[in-house]
Amino acid sequence: MIGRIVGRGSEKRRARLSAPPAEAYSNFMPTHLYLIGYRGTGKTTVGRVLAARVGRPFADLDERIETAAGRTIADIFAAEGEPGFRDRESAALRAASVEPPGVIATGGGIILRADNRELLRGSGRIAWLTAPAEALWARIQADAATAHRRPKLAGGGLEEVTKLLAVREPLYREVANFIVETAGLSPDAVADTILAAWNS
Repeated sequence: MIGRIVGRGSEKRRARLSAPPAEAYSNFMPTHLYLIGYRGTGKTTVGRVLAARVGRPFADLDERIETAAGRTIADIFAAEGEPGFRDRESAALRAASVEPPGVIATGGGIILRADNRELLRGSGRIAWLTAPAEALWARIQADAATAHRRPKLAGGGLEEVTKLLAVREPLYREVANFIVETAGLSPDAVADTILAAWNS
């Protein structure tokens, strides 16, 4: 057994990291699998791994927003403010929710709007990827694209991560079917954990 906590709703349990047998994938994902969590938890990377494993399409909502707008999220924030970006984010979620079942990586703040939380719960199952603030800040610093593409929301640095997690964690927990602690795990191991939880 691996000492990583995986939860279904409020009932947490430990899950094996071994992936289910290949035949289990034939009935896998009759609905969307949404990945939620703070920036740096690996939603996009893990999402691509999961989608390849189960033969489902993958979508990154932040990437879709940037492509549609023709500019980075940081530029959208600068031009339209956070409300403008959140409107675009909600529209991207609504569009993705009616597509064929797939793996969808969401932005870290997708859960801030009650309508988004309701849509997530109503159109799929939700895996919350989490890690301590210090681990997230280290990952963010190591990502060269982050500073260019992502705005500062609360002053930047570890203090911003800590502040935003305090606000967002109860909302992540509210909607999550699975909770996966990603610190120290590879993307493949996180994907294994999610697949095992889904199929158990």
